[in-house]
Amino acid sequence: MSYISDQKPFRGAVRAARSWLHSDAPSLSLNGSWQFRLSPRADVPDTIEWDTIEVPSHFGTPIYTNVQYPFPIDPPFVPDENPTGDYRRHIEVPPEWLGTGRVVLRFDGVESLFKVWVNDQEIGYASGSRLAHEFDVTASLKAGDNVIAVRVHQWSAASYLEDQDQWWRPGIFRDVTLRHSPDGGIEDAWLRASFHDGHGFLEPEIVSEGFPVTLRIPALGIEKVWEDAASVVAFDVGEVRPWSAELPFLYAAALSTTAETVSLRLGFRTVEIRGDQFLVNGRRVVFHGMNRHETHPVRGRVFDEEHARADLARMKQFNVNAIRTSHYPPHPRLLDLADELGFWVILECDLETHGFSALDWAGNPSDDPSWRAACLDRIERTVERDKNHPSIVIWSLGNEAGTGSNLAAMSAWVHGRDPSRPVHYEGDHAGEYTDVYSRMYSSVLETTAIGTDGSRAKLLGCTPAQGARQRTKPFLLCEYAHAMGNGPGALDQYEELVHRFPRLHGGFVWEWRDHGILTTAADGTPYYAYGGDFGEVVHDGNFVMDGMVLSNDVPTPGLHEYKAVVQPIRFSFGAGSVELANLRHSADTSDLAFRWQVTHDGEATSSGDLTVAAIEAGASARVPLPAVDIAAAPAETWLTVEAVLAEDTAWAPAGHVVAVAQLDCSAPRAVAATPREPRWEPGDGTLTLGPAAFDQGTLVRLAGRTVAGPRLELFRAPTDNDEGTSGNPAESDGSLAGVSNAALWRRDGLDRLTTRVVSVSTAPGALKTVSRVAAAHSGRSVVVETVWTLAGDELDLRVSIEPSRGWSTVWPRIGIRFDFPDGDNPIDSAEWFGTGPLESYPDSRHAALVGRFSAGISDLSADYARPQETGHRAGLRSLTLGGGLRIDTVPDTRGRRPGFTLTRHTPQEMARAPHPYQLPPSTTSYLFIDAAQHGLGSRACGPDVWPDFALRPEARTIRLRIR
Repeated sequence: MSYISDQKPFRGAVRAARSWLHSDAPSLSLNGSWQFRLSPRADVPDTIEWDTIEVPSHFGTPIYTNVQYPFPIDPPFVPDENPTGDYRRHIEVPPEWLGTGRVVLRFDGVESLFKVWVNDQEIGYASGSRLAHEFDVTASLKAGDNVIAVRVHQWSAASYLEDQDQWWRPGIFRDVTLRHSPDGGIEDAWLRASFHDGHGFLEPEIVSEGFPVTLRIPALGIEKVWEDAASVVAFDVGEVRPWSAELPFLYAAALSTTAETVSLRLGFRTVEIRGDQFLVNGRRVVFHGMNRHETHPVRGRVFDEEHARADLARMKQFNVNAIRTSHYPPHPRLLDLADELGFWVILECDLETHGFSALDWAGNPSDDPSWRAACLDRIERTVERDKNHPSIVIWSLGNEAGTGSNLAAMSAWVHGRDPSRPVHYEGDHAGEYTDVYSRMYSSVLETTAIGTDGSRAKLLGCTPAQGARQRTKPFLLCEYAHAMGNGPGALDQYEELVHRFPRLHGGFVWEWRDHGILTTAADGTPYYAYGGDFGEVVHDGNFVMDGMVLSNDVPTPGLHEYKAVVQPIRFSFGAGSVELANLRHSADTSDLAFRWQVTHDGEATSSGDLTVAAIEAGASARVPLPAVDIAAAPAETWLTVEAVLAEDTAWAPAGHVVAVAQLDCSAPRAVAATPREPRWEPGDGTLTLGPAAFDQGTLVRLAGRTVAGPRLELFRAPTDNDEGTSGNPAESDGSLAGVSNAALWRRDGLDRLTTRVVSVSTAPGALKTVSRVAAAHSGRSVVVETVWTLAGDELDLRVSIEPSRGWSTVWPRIGIRFDFPDGDNPIDSAEWFGTGPLESYPDSRHAALVGRFSAGISDLSADYARPQETGHRAGLRSLTLGGGLRIDTVPDTRGRRPGFTLTRHTPQEMARAPHPYQLPPSTTSYLFIDAAQHGLGSRACGPDVWPDFALRPEARTIRLRIR
């Protein structure tokens, strides 16, 4: 088994890398049922009995790591304990395939190293899990029955090059195909299609032993015959429609010999870097991108075209225009879909050696000459397979592999092979061998500095000369806004920088989708598993659950926020008009319709369409607005303007909302006066005030319903960002380097507050309590004054919260909690006038619109893989709970309104549960009314909460009217 630790990427009859072409040559799909046996070691004993397995699929036990290698770092060796699968299948080869041409066995993806036999003859082995490999098996086939055998090892020398942040899942996970390559067919083709001054240009490269070769492009009326290879030269195809991510126009093309025809789809576009600008077809590109792994909760990395198409359509619906294929080439059909639907793609090589960071990069394969052949093979197979795709505008060498001579050699090879696309690699901090300046998770302040002349930016590991070189290049964030759990925050701040500084070209959120694996608990309850749920020796927990889409395809509130922040139409309201700015790259607004609606207190009163002439990309137009009838105070009047699809598209139906904005047209509203303080007298606090009954100052019944509260709540179930320790605390307030905010909250006892009633007072129609709230072993406290006043059929509640001196950290929330035990009529729904329909937080609020909304209690929370804070809706005006209990809010003296959360579990219960199914059975509904919430940030793997959105301990007042 010495080949397991061989750094050579292949041996035997492995053919040279080439394009993935659609051919009319005969082929057999070998997907389906194979015989299979699994051994825990590299040497599979014959005593193991055969079973069956579906191809493509995975075998063995999943292991999740982000950085760690799940085996000793002993390159190029791997342990003897090496899960190994043997595959075997009988096939009938058509007799006409034998004797002419070649028969090629193709594997589109096998993790991590595999060896192939045909009819007991060893063909060879190959590694590079997300890369295509083809074997010439012509000489080993025979008439009649043939047996193909494949041995797949989970661990090999190649595993040191594949330490990506994802599940380790071995097996034949992509297609297996047997193809007859006829004599005189087309071995490879590259039709480099560019666009200049309205014309398309083709620079063809054809590998064939079957000249003459004919090119046909029916839509352009082209039929061109090349008699030999020497006659294949570049030419002007005439006027064409260019390709872009917004207008992905493709021309069907075919290359034919007498023996074979291959088909391609051409997109004419030119990529260039001009100064510090990245341009396509002469216009600056802004990447509103996602890092995309191939993952599915049931199939793992097995490709399903229907699901992939739906996933890309979902990206388009949420204004995503770019994909970084983190951190390997995807299934080749995905790039066909990207060409068709329209995405800017950074195509990344299958390379990451992140685990060597634990050794301070000592022995890193990226800088070891003995690994050079393997590194070069990986980039060659990446580029050659996908070189025909117009959606690919940048090649990326890989991810988090340190730096070194092998990466420089890979870059040199790409520059020599394809000078039409720039080269990216974030780890080239000195800019020695890449064309764009790329960073991960730089803060808003640092990104601002980079956006200017960059002289004040922190350029990692750079000499002054190297820093100056980086500052001449376009800048992009290959990863930012870590979307783990509830978040990320501050998306709008990064977007604003992109529009302020032209050298900033946007970035790619980490990441698109959670990687949960659907499994079941011991009692049969289904849940989405993450690291550690399969008994891994080392793992990185739920760090793999960091997507804008949950494992079950449900978009998170963070994705809705992203859509609102990056929407391609910007609205600027003026007196009686709105300026519409088209922020697109190349598309005008002729595909959009614009409509408006006026609401009074959330109820629609009028609506209509705006007449808008087509606005060119990058241009603006001012459009008159209808006269708005303002409701009588204190009602609120809001004008909403939307840009929607005028017709059906391949990714969304007509009427799909692309962009939206609101304008508050309300008459000025007076701030409600604070009720006059009555003459208080000491009392026992046992009384009834209208619909409320109190026992010793404590609310026990409300509107005929058992209730407890209001109690002070300063704790929230920590988000993944609250638990994070990355980022730069110097840009926040109260955070400590290397210590999570959640740890500080637990240290200060915010999750275990106790209450001491200081005094209870009464007055005619009124009750007041004063309490001191603190945690065990803490001298810090909060004084809470609660005043109930009956006024007619309304009950006025004022809760004043004042912290003592000495609090040194941010707080998660300042709010009160009501507990409603289940009775004959449980509180299981809410109707509200305020912001919605989804949750919102101080640094994630652009998707929140003012209106009337309703939802069941289970729909008010996002089902994150690890229970955490969710469901807060800011700016509450009025709330009606199931059963008819209505609560109106009164703004404070600064006009601020509280928000609400309705849930079936307390923050403390949620904080203790690793998975949703481990939450305790609930017999109570909990209503939180929060004067303020701490922001979300991105500190799970990025910057902390921006200071403006950090919640410092402060005095706040919550005022409600209950009826």
